[in-house]
Order: sequence, then C-alpha cells, then structure tokens
Amino acid sequence: MVLLSPSIGGLRKLLAVCERFASTHGMKYNVKKSELMIFRAGKGPERVPPVYLNGSPVQVVKQFRYLGHVLTEHLDDDADMERERRALAVRCNMLARRFAKCSRDVKVTLFKAFCTCFYTCQLWRKYKRKSYGTLRVQYNNAFRIMMRLPRCCSASAMFAEAGVPDFFALLRERIASFWQRIRDSPNELLTVVSNDLYKSPFLSHWLDVHRSANRK
Repeated sequence: MVLLSPSIGGLRKLLAVCERFASTHGMKYNVKKSELMIFRAGKGPERVPPVYLNGSPVQVVKQFRYLGHVLTEHLDDDADMERERRALAVRCNMLARRFAKCSRDVKVTLFKAFCTCFYTCQLWRKYKRKSYGTLRVQYNNAFRIMMRLPRCCSASAMFAEAGVPDFFALLRERIASFWQRIRDSPNELLTVVSNDLYKSPFLSHWLDVHRSANRK
C-alpha cells in the first residue's frame, strides 16, 4: 500500500491510523519492508524529521519500485527507462536463442508479443535524451538480433517490411491507448483526472510526442 501526504505531520497521522487498524485486526506492519521517499518542492528542507512505524524509524530512500515502475525522488524517468531497456535485452536474447530456427513469421509474432510491451511507457515524461536514445537503439537492435539482420540496415525499412511498429509509433500507440482508457473509464477518480488533463504536464508531453512524430 502507498500513503501520500503533503507534510511529515500528515504522514505521521496516516501511519497512526494504520497502526491502530493493524492492532485491532491482529496484524503488524513489517518496518524492514517499509520505505519513505520525499518528493521535494524546489530544494526542499535540508533536514527531514524521522517517521516511525511501530516505534522504529522508516528508511528513507531515493527511489523504489511500485507495481514494477521505478519512482525517484526527483520524479525523473531515466531509471525506469533503464529498467525497460534491460528487460528488453533479456527477452530479446532469450527469444533469439530459443527460436533461432523458426520461420520469419513466427519470429515477428514472438517479437510483437514479448518485445513491444514497454510497461508504463505512457508515464515517461521527464528524462534525458541519452536515456531515450539508448532505449530506442536497444529496441532497434533487438529486432535485428531476432531477425538476424545486419546492424547497418535501415530501422524504419525493416519495421515497415515486417509490419512491426517502430520505436516512435509504439510510444504513440501506448500513449493514445492509455489516454483513451482514462477518458472512457467510469471510475470517479479517473474522471477527475481526465477532466484536469488540460492543465496536466502529461497531456502537453503526450501531444508533443505526436507533434514531433509528424515533423519526422
């Protein structure tokens, strides 16, 4: 579970509620598995007061993984993009090794199924060009390895010929699908989010992704 609070005092109150609930229901939180991360506004405070759970201080971390997505204290996405790059390399090498003798159509199907997921890529907004470029190169090389193509072959041509979305098309597809699901959801919380999208930096970034694609 995740607790969010704009202040340390508010977070302590939330933890107190959790402690009372756990005590009433015969449960106990594992302090060793509990972590605290601070999203600073500007430079933020120099010293952060400790937060306790069951009498023990909660460890302060600079990043942690939540539901598979890597979050950092500065809300940048470079670490999560590196996670996806490594996972892509592992999946590609496994497929290339196990299915080396399969037909071209089978390899294309496997690549689409296992190498185009880009988990939570629609949430990427704040990242360095290097992280973005490294992941794009990894995606292109993964397909070349899978299909046993030379490294110097054109990326756009090989994807078009195989009917596989290139890196840019894949991101646009994931973003558009996610955006549509948010706007169509009957969930009240998501309705609030979708109504506020026009003030959100995410929408600005998503639109920029589509505009930059049109300029290419």
